[in-house]
Amino acid sequence: MLRSLTNFVRLQADCQPVNSTLEAGAQVQQTIALEALSDFAETPTLNISFNMNGGQQRLSLKLPVFVTKFLSPVEMNAQDFFMRWKNLVGPAQESQEVFQAKFPMDKEQSKNKILGYGFSVLEGIDPNPENFVSAAILNTRQGQVGCLMRLEPNLQSSMYRLTIRASRDNVSSALFKLISPQF
Repeated sequence: MLRSLTNFVRLQADCQPVNSTLEAGAQVQQTIALEALSDFAETPTLNISFNMNGGQQRLSLKLPVFVTKFLSPVEMNAQDFFMRWKNLVGPAQESQEVFQAKFPMDKEQSKNKILGYGFSVLEGIDPNPENFVSAAILNTRQGQVGCLMRLEPNLQSSMYRLTIRASRDNVSSALFKLISPQF
């Protein structure tokens, strides 16, 4: 039975009740719905406690829940994208790095990864057709956070420059830590 999410005031969990007693060898499935109250960088820990053979047992499990699960893709034109891009100039609003590619540099795979994280892929925005320009909204109870991303591959040197900007401080660094290892 779910007991709590530890060290996690930025997510709210809603669980369906389950029977408090299980027969030997039986299984139970418990659905957990999560709502992001605010942005977050660390994955939550699920604490489970139960009685077995007269003794209380406890399990702590890291949930595979990342801030990217609360992103929604956004479509916009070049003028809107670059107007927003230029407005996000605070030091805590941008994360950027040039790094060696960790996987083969395949345009279609890169596009699928970006879409999988919840960003749109905005075609025809960047003058270089090899670059990816993307936008998303992070949906939280505290409010929406605009997120913009540029991924610039350099096929000759097998390197990328990834830049993420967000309208709330430190969201860009949380997204960067999740996304950059996939390229």
